[in-house]
Amino acid sequence: MLTQKYQNVLDLGQKLQIKEGDVQELDGRLKVSGIANTQYEKDMLWNEIKKSGGDAPTDIEADIKVADTSKYHTHTVVKGDTLGAIAKHYYDSASKYPKIFEANRDILDDPNKIRPGQALTIPNLEQPKQEDNVWS
Repeated sequence: MLTQKYQNVLDLGQKLQIKEGDVQELDGRLKVSGIANTQYEKDMLWNEIKKSGGDAPTDIEADIKVADTSKYHTHTVVKGDTLGAIAKHYYDSASKYPKIFEANRDILDDPNKIRPGQALTIPNLEQPKQEDNVWS
């Protein structure tokens, strides 16, 4: 029953190729664990959990680790992207685009000149978007 309630979370986990994923329904609770590639992917899973169970669900226990903590994510530039739009997407603030520019100075000379196909490092900020909690 809980697997149906949280099926969108499980589907997202498969799409993101969460490593060492495990799902068990025990004693009226869904226990989910695994390793996300980046903090951004972990945040995506938490947001999906909240959509199904509310801000602090009591019927799911999720223990999601992060494989690569050296960055928040990697973004491949597509036509029409700007650093401001990318910052808005990952940080909820376009004004944080200089953080992305500085993290990619090895491939960028000008924040206004990014090209489709470039793989940009999205750096961790001092304070992550999501708390690193295990809900139980």
